[in-house]
Parts: sequence; structure tokens; C-alpha cells
Amino acid sequence: MPPSPHRPSALAWRVFRGSEAVRRGLLTRHQLRGASWIRVRQDVYADARLDRDHALACQATVLRLPPEAVIAGPSAAFLHGVVHAAGFGDVVHVRVPRTVRLNSVGGIRVHTSDAVIPSGQVGVDGAAWTAAALPRSDPAQAAWETAAWLAPVRAVGIVDALLGMGLTSRDALAETASRQAHRPGGRRAARVFDLADPGAQSPPESHLRVRLVLGGLPRPVAQHPVRLPSGLVLHPDLAWPEFRVAVEYDGQWHADPDQLHRDRRRLNQLVAAGWIVLHVTSRRFRNDFPALLGEIRTALAARGWRR
Repeated sequence: MPPSPHRPSALAWRVFRGSEAVRRGLLTRHQLRGASWIRVRQDVYADARLDRDHALACQATVLRLPPEAVIAGPSAAFLHGVVHAAGFGDVVHVRVPRTVRLNSVGGIRVHTSDAVIPSGQVGVDGAAWTAAALPRSDPAQAAWETAAWLAPVRAVGIVDALLGMGLTSRDALAETASRQAHRPGGRRAARVFDLADPGAQSPPESHLRVRLVLGGLPRPVAQHPVRLPSGLVLHPDLAWPEFRVAVEYDGQWHADPDQLHRDRRRLNQLVAAGWIVLHVTSRRFRNDFPALLGEIRTALAARGWRR
């Protein structure tokens, strides 16, 4: 039987500075290289049993930051619960006052701000940090930062989720955009906020909606309610109600035969009610978007849309 891993209780399920653990005699440098630990950042290690997600990357990053720094943008959105906002291997976005000298390094993207940022509190060796305790931008501010810093298609998917989860509101976004309109990225953020829709059910639906609009099509409505003569109410993923055209995004969950059967039956009822329904697969969206855009444009034009 292999020997039990050596994990001092003070470090179990924790993120910590390797040099501090060695200084305190909790581990040797040789033990730090063992399978019990993973190296997350320079001199920052974690219990290998912890989930390797963006929260772990944020915890590791905070141990190398000054107290004035806060997790920001898509990283803050992840900590607020938007799990698709960032992954373990993505850079951690942080925001610091201009008076703090901090450079972007591997795994950390530093943004400066004139705003006063409240300082966080961290333990002597940082081991007591949890994801819930990490200092971060509030949801509205995280949405603005995401919109200002990321490409619009990706940013809208994150802002949609923040709205859809009830973490922020259109009024809060409008106030945040107005207050920071003068900052770099202010115009881009306002555009992203205008494109956002809390009705989106998934990131791919958000991305598809934005690319269609950027491709010159009129803005579709996410999850628009369509009442059929039978009284049944359907909610196609994207719809142009005035033209009775709808688009359904067939994501991974549609691979289930029972779900596929239910979806097809539901959409056949929509077609019977006089709607044009087009289907978009992830493969076509990724590899054949120009042709897809043309098909939707043709369907809208057949129903009377004129650009």
C-alpha cells in the first residue's frame, strides 16, 4: 500500500505561499514538489484536491497582490457565480489605484483606476482565504469592466448572465455606464450594455445573438413568448416577432434523444402556426457563420424585412 500523502493540517484544503510554508517548517522544498500540492503561481501552492477552477486562480493571485487590489472584470463575475466567465487557465483580472505600482505578469492582468478601492484583509500567510472572502468588484462594476476590457461577443455573454441571475439590473448598469463614460472603454461598455439581454439561456445563445446583430440583422428577442392557437406558449431561443422568424440553437444538451424529440415536436407546432424556424448547431456557428447569416437574412427578407 502506498504511503499516505503528507499534508499538514494547517495547509490541508488551502492555498499558501510555498516559501512561508518552508520557513514555518510545515514542508520541505522537496515535499512541495510532491503530488499532494499543485503550483498555481510563482511561490503559490494549493492542496491538489481543490477544484482547479478560476476561483483557485484568484485565490493564488491575491496572495501576490498589495492590499489595495481587488479582483475585477470577468474574474469578479466568476466569483459572483458566472461560471463561464473564466477558467482555471485564464488570466486573473485585477484593479488597483493609479498610485499603486503593479505590473501585469504571467497569469495576472492589471488595470488601473482613479477610483478609491477599499483594501482587503488577508491572513499572515493567506491560508485562510476562501473564494467567498476574496475582494472583488460588485456585479455592476464587474459588468462594466468586462464590457470595457473584453471583445464584445464574449463580454455580452457574461453581462447577460449577470442580468439573468439577478445579480445586477439594467438601471444599475445604466448608472454605472453613465458614471464611467469618460473612462477608457466607456463607449464600448455602453454598446455592450445596449446589446445585453437577461433572457438569454446560455453563453452560445448570447454569442449568436450578438454576432447576428453585428452582422447587420435586426436585433432578435431572446426567449420571446409565442402563444399558439392551442393556448400553448413557446419560447424560441431567438425571435423576430414582427416577421415571425425564429432561430433555435442546438447545443450539447440537444444530443439527448428524448430532449431532441420534445424540441422538434415543439418547434413543429411553431412552424404550423406560420413561423419560419431555423436551426443553428454549434458546428455551423463555429465553422460556417457567413452562410448561416445569409440564410437568416433571406428568411427575414422573405417576411418583409428591408435593411
